Amino acid sequence: MIEVKNLQKVYQNGDIKVPALKDISLKIEEGEFVAIMGSSGSGKSTFMNILGCLDRLTSGEYLLDGIPIQERNEEELSQIRNLKIGFVFQSFNLIPRTTALKNVELPLLYARKTQSDRREKAMELLEKVGLKDRIYHMPNEMSGGQRQRVAIARALANEPPLILADEPTGNLDSKSGEEVMEIFKKLNDEGVTIIIVTHEPDIAQHCKRIVTFKDGNLISDELVKNRL
Repeated sequence: MIEVKNLQKVYQNGDIKVPALKDISLKIEEGEFVAIMGSSGSGKSTFMNILGCLDRLTSGEYLLDGIPIQERNEEELSQIRNLKIGFVFQSFNLIPRTTALKNVELPLLYARKTQSDRREKAMELLEKVGLKDRIYHMPNEMSGGQRQRVAIARALANEPPLILADEPTGNLDSKSGEEVMEIFKKLNDEGVTIIIVTHEPDIAQHCKRIVTFKDGNLISDELVKNRL
C-alpha cells in the first residue's frame, strides 16, 4: 500500500535549511494498522502530510498503491486524495451549521453522486459509527466523541482503502477515545489500512504496529505485543 525510500523533507527558512525528515525508508502493507509516535518536532506530522499527499517530499521516493507520488501534479494529487485516502483530524473539521448527514454527504457531492445515493450512503455510514439517532444534529449539539464519529463516517464516504488520522483522540476524554479506537479496529478488521499519528501510548497500544520518530529520524518500528 505504502512504500517510502530514502525520503527527505527540508524546509527553507530564508537562507536556513531545516531538515524535518532524514532518509526515511518504510513499507506499510495493505490491511495494516499503524501508530506513528514521537514528541513535538519529531517529524511525525510532516510524514503524515506527505503520506496524505498534502505536502511534497524534497528527495527520495513515495509509492502509494504503486503510484509514484512525487511525479504527480496538483490536480492528480487531488484526485488521488479523493479516491484513495480518508482523513480524520484532531479538530474534526466539520462544517458548523450543517447536520451530521450533510457533513457526511459532502465528499459524495464532490464525487457527483445523486442526492438519493448521497443520502442513502451517508445514513448507512452514520449508522455504522453508532449515530443513527443523531443524523439531523448540528456539530454543536453533539459531544466531541460524536463529532469525531461523524468525521470518521465522512472519511469513509468514498470507500478509501486508506485512512489517515492525525491525533484523532487528542480532543476527547478517555472513554470517547476508546470508542473511536474501537471503530478504527472494526474498520481495520474489514480490510481498511489505518495510520494514526498519536502521542498517547495507550492509544498506540490499540494498533498492530508502532513506528517512532525522533528529530526527523525513524528510530524504531515494532509490532505491538500486548494489544488493547
